[in-house]
Amino acid sequence: MTTNRVDISDDTVLYTLQLPSRVDSITTVENFIDKLKEEYNLGDDTYANMLTCLSEATINAIVHGNKQDDSKKVYINLEVHNGKRMQFTVADEGDGFDYNRLPDPTAPENLENLTGRGVFIIKHLADQCIFNLKGNEIELHFKI
Repeated sequence: MTTNRVDISDDTVLYTLQLPSRVDSITTVENFIDKLKEEYNLGDDTYANMLTCLSEATINAIVHGNKQDDSKKVYINLEVHNGKRMQFTVADEGDGFDYNRLPDPTAPENLENLTGRGVFIIKHLADQCIFNLKGNEIELHFKI
């Protein structure tokens, strides 16, 4: 696992993480978000939303994108702009998926399913959520 911080300009900071495709890598993400909470004095709601979204996106990248293949990495980039906005990018080395064709987890036939709610939750908790065309990268925006 590698974590780097670079001050790009007076008002933009870039953090980068590279994680192995193992479920236990989620601990690194949680610790990273905990440090951000302290460094940027995040409110409890923003912190909880960020933690939930990044955990979901990372688990999806590890399990669905990279199929828990240890030879593949999950890449997380964070740009902090003016200390007021955070833009995360979570990317995997998988084949991607069609994010427009996900089953609706609120449909009656899906209510009792144990999985399939991650993207739905992310879309509701992040201020903005953008997938790349391939479907192997998600961009999450949060106002802080």
